[in-house]
Amino acid sequence: MSPLHPAALILSASLMAGCAVGPDYHRPDTALSDRFLGQLSVEQRPATLPASLVAWWEGFDDPALTEFVTKALEQNLDLAQASARVAQARAGLGAANAALLPSGNISGQAARAYQSVETPLGQVLNSTPGYDRYGSAYELNLGASWEVDLFGSLRRSREAALAEYQASAAGATAIRLAVAAQTADIYITVRGLQTRLGIANQQVKTQQELLEKVQLLYSKGLAASYQVRQTEGALAQVQATVPVLQIGLDAAMNALDIMLGTPPGTHRTQLANARSIPLAPQITAMGTPADLLRRRPDLIVAERRLAAANARIAEAVAEYYPKFSLSALLGSATAVSAGNLFTGGASQSAGVLGLRWRLFDFGRINAQIDQAKGQEAEALAAYRQSALRASEDVENAFSSLVNREAQATTLTAAETALTQARQSSFIAYEKGTASLIDVLQADETLLRASDARAQARTESARAAVAAFRALGGGWQPSHAEPVATR
Repeated sequence: MSPLHPAALILSASLMAGCAVGPDYHRPDTALSDRFLGQLSVEQRPATLPASLVAWWEGFDDPALTEFVTKALEQNLDLAQASARVAQARAGLGAANAALLPSGNISGQAARAYQSVETPLGQVLNSTPGYDRYGSAYELNLGASWEVDLFGSLRRSREAALAEYQASAAGATAIRLAVAAQTADIYITVRGLQTRLGIANQQVKTQQELLEKVQLLYSKGLAASYQVRQTEGALAQVQATVPVLQIGLDAAMNALDIMLGTPPGTHRTQLANARSIPLAPQITAMGTPADLLRRRPDLIVAERRLAAANARIAEAVAEYYPKFSLSALLGSATAVSAGNLFTGGASQSAGVLGLRWRLFDFGRINAQIDQAKGQEAEALAAYRQSALRASEDVENAFSSLVNREAQATTLTAAETALTQARQSSFIAYEKGTASLIDVLQADETLLRASDARAQARTESARAAVAAFRALGGGWQPSHAEPVATR
């Protein structure tokens, strides 16, 4: 029987069996409801511009918002880091693929030696007639080796590497969605703070005008000095709110610059002109809670990590079985001259069938399997928890969106009524039928209502952003689509 015959039998058996030991992966079932609790309320919101889930930021109908989100998706440094991690995972997958293929190498050497005749060996050789102290050696070999994946260890390793690569790609997509949502959220916060700052500055102006009138009345003996002090105190209280709002506005602008991968202050001039708070668009094609499992990239990450953990169990189980390898060497060697290197007499070859079996190491293998099973159980619990929390994110965002919009509507009506009440109280004060306290209280109440209305509108727009993010808005199937599972 030729030396290669057993290798051929092993290879044939491997190809015929095509088996891989260990558990095959099946995506777990997750109990989720058929409909979001707040879906009906969101669908019944007053008509606004519709927004697709792919480019939801365009639904806010704010060119500056769209511009900033687009820039962030191109320039954000968190995204750059995520792309680098995907490249690393892709390299790991390439290594796992290469492990399934034969490897080959070419080696060669040429040596020239000069033997000493003062050593014992040199003295013996020197006594030989015709001894030449100079010696040469030439060798050139072509080697190849292949680990025959009879029981699927390498295939399971590749399966795990593929799942990890897909998890990395989905993770990059998750960061992409987070960057878009955070950029939009910060931009809306900027516009909200500018609106609140405008309300505060307008109230300062109003209080200053009131102080001038009270001072005029005081100069004519028609108002007491304590009324002047009351008005000055009310003005100082309103003025004190301006620096606090400015601090928040500066921080939000700086945060937006960082999201765009630029130094703080880069876009300060572009944001200087205050604009209205963007209106939350209509959310369309929100799907069902079960759709989140296929649409939210963070859930794809959790599911792919679960698949990788399952493959690691099978990879550990494969250590129970022997591993076979084939090696071959074909080359030529001579110690005469380089001219004789490729002659028939200088040729050399070898074929090796290798066997490695951890026959007396089953205790360690058992421990490795138990460890892999523990990691798989942890990944399964993390996946199911992520699915529940994803549904919770959507429900919370829907509730915040609907209720904040209702709050903004109520406060808008209150602001209109309080504006009229303030005007009436001031007219009454000028006629002497109302006190200055009434006017100051009306100013304070109006300021609180106007500021609360601006906050409610800001929070409703931010809730819409949170809803799009929770639904997986901006997700592209080509970025993180997992392979079909068995």
